Parts: sequence; C-alpha cells; structure tokens
Amino acid sequence: MDYRLLLYFTTLVNQGSFTKAAKILHISQPSLSAAIKTLEGAIGLILLQRSTRKIHLTKEGKIVYIEAKRLLNHFQYVEKEVMRLKKDGPLELKVGLIESVNSWLPKVISTFSKSNPEIHIKLFEVLGLKQVEDALQNYQIHLAITNQHFDNPDITTTPIYKEKLVAIIPSGHHLQYVQDIYIEHLADEKLIINREGFQTRKDIFNEFRKTGIIPNILFEIERFETALSLVEEGLGVTIVPENYIKSLFISSSFLIKPIRNPNLSRTVYVACLRNRFLPPTVDTFLNLIIGFFKN
Repeated sequence: MDYRLLLYFTTLVNQGSFTKAAKILHISQPSLSAAIKTLEGAIGLILLQRSTRKIHLTKEGKIVYIEAKRLLNHFQYVEKEVMRLKKDGPLELKVGLIESVNSWLPKVISTFSKSNPEIHIKLFEVLGLKQVEDALQNYQIHLAITNQHFDNPDITTTPIYKEKLVAIIPSGHHLQYVQDIYIEHLADEKLIINREGFQTRKDIFNEFRKTGIIPNILFEIERFETALSLVEEGLGVTIVPENYIKSLFISSSFLIKPIRNPNLSRTVYVACLRNRFLPPTVDTFLNLIIGFFKN
C-alpha cells in the first residue's frame, strides 16, 4: 500500500474538503481526487461518499481512516528515529568486559550516566580470545575491555593501562611469611591457571619459560572467582590481576602476595571492530575510559 496515498486520504478527511487538503498537500484538486480513486481501486473499497460537496466517510472508510492514522503515526516515529540514529546512535551501549574491571568501571559508568541518563547499558562478560572476537564481529557488543592480543586485522585496540599480577595463596601456606616472592618460589606449587585461549595464561607461561620452569598446573579455570574458591579450600595457588583483587571483599582464608618479577603484568585494552560505524555515545564512553586512566 502506497504511503503517499494514505497520507492524501487522511489529510482529506482531516480537512473536510478537497480544496483545503489539496492546498496543504501542494497538489491540484484533480490530482488529489485521482489519488483517492487509485487508493479505493487498490484496496477494493469505497471510502468516500461523493453525493454532496461535503466529505462523508463510508463505514469502511472510517475503519481505513483509523488504521491509516495509526500506520502514518508509526511511520513518522520510525522516520524520526532513523534521523536520531544517524545523529546520536542507538539508545543503548553494549560493552564486553573482563573480571578485573570491577574496581574502576562503575566509576566511569557513573560519570557517563549522569550526562547520558537515557542510554541503556548492557554489560557482557567476554573472557577468552574467541569470545571477544565473536562478540565484536557478530555485533553483540560495541566495544570490549580486554587483555587479549589480537592478530585479527578487523579489530583495533587502544591500550588503557597495565596491571600487575599477584599470587594468591591459602592461609597457613608455607610462603605466607616470605616477603619477596619470585616465580621460582612457585616452581613446585599446585597451580590454578586460566585454560587455553586466555591471554593471562600466556603472560604467566612466558615468565615461567624465562626462568626455565615448567609450571605444575593442577586446575584450569575460566573465571578468577573459581580460582579463588579453590585457593580458599587449600587446593593450590593462583595468579590473578591486582585490579581484580581490589574489587573484592578480602577473605581471611587466602593471602595476597606481590610477585617480584617486573614483567609479570598484563596490558588492558579497549577493542573495537575496525570498520564499524560507532555512534557518538560509544565514542563518548570510550573517551571517558581513556581519560579516566590519563587522569
């Protein structure tokens, strides 16, 4: 059904005469009359009674008028929304994140929400390399806060900060009174480490490799939360980002030990799809993150 014909029909009904409606629509009266006949022919119904100069709707015409008004109102809403989308982007922000951002991300979101209260924010935990790539390439998220290194040319990354990795040992562990812990101290420990596909695992393995030590991995996990629960039960030792620990209520059943290896750290990035158009609201959020760490 032609949108233009519905507009002509509803305008005619609203104005009550061909003369007034034609003037508003900037067309001639014969053209308007022909358009109404075309509409009636297209839907197979008589919409107007033309026995007098005054416009009278048939019963069918009244129903078509009500539905046409609804349709035109929705079309106008969609039209305005498309224009707004071009200018401001969607009223939602979808962010993929790693566990350790809990110590600072809420502060950035708070600042963002004060100036963008209408934006609905969705946070997704995307941890492994494939998870992050899939989420970005399938448009499930606008950006990812991640420590993954990408070889994918479609993904661009902006480094925002570096964070140290620390050892978490059970309470009563033989290393609890050792002041300076090195990788060598962990050579014979039962380790709880991220599974394959996680950048933190690679970073830890690189440091073990430099010292010629083969790590004794007992458990492979996805989430640091799982690693800490295993440590609390005395099942081994884990290595996690310092920022992750900052966001937690510290339990008396484990101890945090800095590791005296200057290279045992990880870089955290903001990752985006390279050729994807990002709405201004996403750029605003990205700049807030970068500015947060610059300050």
